[in-house]
Amino acid sequence: MRRLLDALLTTDSLQRARLSQALLAMAMMTVGVAAMHYFVWAGVADSRAVWWWTAASLGGMVLVFVLIRSGWSRRFAEPSLTVPQMVYSITSGAVAYMLVGPGRGGVFPIVMLILMFGMFVASPRQMLAVSLYAVLCFGMAMAWMAWQQPAVYVPSIELGHFILVATMMPAVSILAGRLSRMRHRARRNRKQLAKALVRIRELATRDELTGLINRRHMQELMQQEHQRCVRSGQTFCMAMIDMDHFKRINQAHGNTVGDDVLRALAQEALRHVRVSDVLARWGGGKLVLMMSDTRAGLARGGLDRLRERIADRPLRDGAHPLRVTVSAGLAEHHAGESVAQTLDRAETALRDAKNSGRNRIAVAP
Repeated sequence: MRRLLDALLTTDSLQRARLSQALLAMAMMTVGVAAMHYFVWAGVADSRAVWWWTAASLGGMVLVFVLIRSGWSRRFAEPSLTVPQMVYSITSGAVAYMLVGPGRGGVFPIVMLILMFGMFVASPRQMLAVSLYAVLCFGMAMAWMAWQQPAVYVPSIELGHFILVATMMPAVSILAGRLSRMRHRARRNRKQLAKALVRIRELATRDELTGLINRRHMQELMQQEHQRCVRSGQTFCMAMIDMDHFKRINQAHGNTVGDDVLRALAQEALRHVRVSDVLARWGGGKLVLMMSDTRAGLARGGLDRLRERIADRPLRDGAHPLRVTVSAGLAEHHAGESVAQTLDRAETALRDAKNSGRNRIAVAP
């Protein structure tokens, strides 16, 4: 059954919605066809004329479905062809009005159903145009039949019918305008909510100053990496990176400059790590780098290149160049130890690098 639906409606969600709408319109037209044949059975409509009308009405709906299903309708601004379907259905309804004689009052509910169908899709301007077309179309049908068959289509009654149609149609367009405003408001609210959710996720996982992953989220990622390595038997490395003399920079230039330097350092480091690595701000001037599927020897080379790039690149304080260096402690995760223990070894190695003169890498045993 699912394969049949996929073949009929495609698997594309947007196209599927358009085709479902076209099938709904076809179902509504089928209801109208059934009503017309009831009038034939009741003896108030000509069978041959109704059969021709049935072929034209359902044929038009099938053609619309084929145009949408083939993708031909995508060349238009409104690929669902809602307005053409409504115009065609209203024209079909006006013809039905002329065919069923005493039973013509049954056409009005079907026409209103068509308009209600369009209210949830068409814009207020489109609904107004369709409503005016319906008034014109039914007005001409009523005038023509009142002239051709005044005994059945009594002019005074047709005038009453026309007043009813001329009153209902604009009212429908007003309701469509209200629905359209509600749709636009709901769409705007959804967009604002989506933006708010993205912002909340960023605040929950990102450090506001540097834009790097924050400490809390990094701890979650490290636990996930640890579990992955337990299952796969692979290993990973943790590096604790600290800006040398960060406190001195803040004291000499102010916290604002310190923040600028830290932000620039974070972005520079981010440009020189692997895509598979994860860089996070740990606190103060410290960054933590997690390198998956990496041994200490390979990680050491990457860290040295990163350290050299940072030392060679001046980070600017306004028009004045400001150079900084970093020290780092590197630890390869050992089987059986926790992430916290690996981090402790990396931090111990960082202290060794600092005590050895800074601007260097120390590897934990």
